[in-house]
Amino acid sequence: MTAQTGQANDSGGQTIDAPPRVLVTKIGFDGHDRGSRIVAAFLRDAGMEVIYTGPWQQIPVVVQMATEEDVDVVGVSSLATDHLIVPKLVAAMAEAGIGHVPVIVGGIVPDDEEAMLLEAGVARVFHPGVAQEEIIAAVAELAARARASLDAA
Repeated sequence: MTAQTGQANDSGGQTIDAPPRVLVTKIGFDGHDRGSRIVAAFLRDAGMEVIYTGPWQQIPVVVQMATEEDVDVVGVSSLATDHLIVPKLVAAMAEAGIGHVPVIVGGIVPDDEEAMLLEAGVARVFHPGVAQEEIIAAVAELAARARASLDAA
């Protein structure tokens, strides 16, 4: 399955599909990155452009990378409660002018904490065992919405 969305003009004036650009990261002190590497790989295999940061990222660095890389979606992996700082990431992204970029979280997230993340502006939470196809489809849809919101602005 490939996932492409959005339009870009090349120098010949033809319209071509541009693949979604996704930043996959781990913020805080959680160093368990196997899951995030797997997700990054299957998103790439689906035709998306993936920027992978590796573990132990700080929120300002993630915001800067998301801005510089002009990403359509930011994905945060959490296995050790670092998802609790994702609302700060969402707020920092809005403050930096990239609040239209959806943030998704994957990993071990208790139900009550999932509700808190969604209330804070996280677009989706994926738990262990979710099908790759579901993640790919959701990321492609969120990327399309983010691009459409920019086009409408």
